[in-house]
Amino acid sequence: MKVLMTYDMYREGFIELFDRYDVTHPEGRDFSFEEVMKIIPMYDVLCPMFNFPVNRELIDQAPKLRLIANYAVGYNNIDVEYALEKGIAVANTPDPVIAPTANLALGLMIDTARRITECDRKLRIQRGSMKTGILENMGVSIAGQTLGILGMGRIGKALCKRARACGMEIIYHNRRQLDREEETKLNVAYVSFDDLLKEADFLSINAPYSPQTYHIIDEKALKSMKSSAILINTARGALVDEYALLNALKNKDIKGAALDVFEFNDFPVPELFELENVVLTPHIGTQTEKARLEMAKTVSDNVIGFIENDRKVFFVANR
Repeated sequence: MKVLMTYDMYREGFIELFDRYDVTHPEGRDFSFEEVMKIIPMYDVLCPMFNFPVNRELIDQAPKLRLIANYAVGYNNIDVEYALEKGIAVANTPDPVIAPTANLALGLMIDTARRITECDRKLRIQRGSMKTGILENMGVSIAGQTLGILGMGRIGKALCKRARACGMEIIYHNRRQLDREEETKLNVAYVSFDDLLKEADFLSINAPYSPQTYHIIDEKALKSMKSSAILINTARGALVDEYALLNALKNKDIKGAALDVFEFNDFPVPELFELENVVLTPHIGTQTEKARLEMAKTVSDNVIGFIENDRKVFFVANR
């Protein structure tokens, strides 16, 4: 079996894959799309990074391809429907991203509520001139507040448990309501999308990207939220209309936002840099050594499990 990887990182996570099959990968860099297009006809398995486009053009160049094993939980870089048409399975890495992404979402929530990054920035810039009186730099408590979770999948559930430990009430909206037993176990209440917007003090977006969720948080949705609400997005940037969010923050339609993902190629709208009530991180949801190594091992297991049928494969789609 011939396996093509578009990236060169965390080789220790791919040792078993290297031992079993003929694996090609670049040295100290990523393959370009053009490079992969030239050599893909020879390969049975493709392992792309989350930002590498696997489109119709590429799939049509790959007559032997049987599996696309994505290094990511998201798969909007892959034309999954067309891959299935061509008899190609698609797999991803959901488990390793759960804890680090949920931890980041909670951290961003606390950061924005207590104005941690904002105060750090002011101290560095203003030095001794920053106002530090007892009525200055007032933040927002999270204990006793209502967290609304949009998308109660693996990461949403992990965030729910962490927020519960902080004393928060949890409501959620999901494409499908959880069964009553799981709702009871998580101690969460299912609400409509409109009620989620109206009732949440903090709204965390944890839904996958799809044409149906594109700009699900738009101008109308933002105007439905509490003026004291804080929005957190660690899912996909395009779920939020970023210009509508910018206007909502400027007009104080909502209190603040924390964003790890952005609508336009992982770069925020420049005006967001000027706002004090925004915390920005550069798509670091899975940026821990442990998470990235475990993602590599999961990609390896997906490939081996698909070929040998000897272990679990995290299929997004299968023939």
